[in-house]
Amino acid sequence: VHMDDTEAYRRALSDLIPHAHPTAVVIQPMFCDHGHMIRLAEDVFINTGATILDSGGVDIGARTLIGPGCHLLTPQHPTDYVARRKPVETGLAITIGEDCWLGGNVTVCPGVNIGNRCIIGAGSVVTRDIPDDCMAAGNPATVKRRLR
Repeated sequence: VHMDDTEAYRRALSDLIPHAHPTAVVIQPMFCDHGHMIRLAEDVFINTGATILDSGGVDIGARTLIGPGCHLLTPQHPTDYVARRKPVETGLAITIGEDCWLGGNVTVCPGVNIGNRCIIGAGSVVTRDIPDDCMAAGNPATVKRRLR
């Protein structure tokens, strides 16, 4: 379904992500493993090539921009190699606040919370929580400066 056909696009997006606000936009292709564990608030924009593995739940706040090629990954596996041999997987929720901007190819790891009004630099790997009003970048992402 192409975005030019707004009614069909909205229907397809609602089928894939039932908890997407009517003003949320997802540019194709977008890959997810469930869809029903994703919540997109108003005016969220997800650019092309996003992968959202949502078994633990993904909550994206209003007016947040997700750059192309981003990965939001909630699955967590045991750290013990013997335990990892069994089909055991848990999901740790990812929360991204309002008015954030994730640059292209950002990876957000399981259980991470990104505060409101944050900027995450392109190519960053976010392994820990980022407080409100911060610009973070790197691998692993660290706070580079406070915003505002």
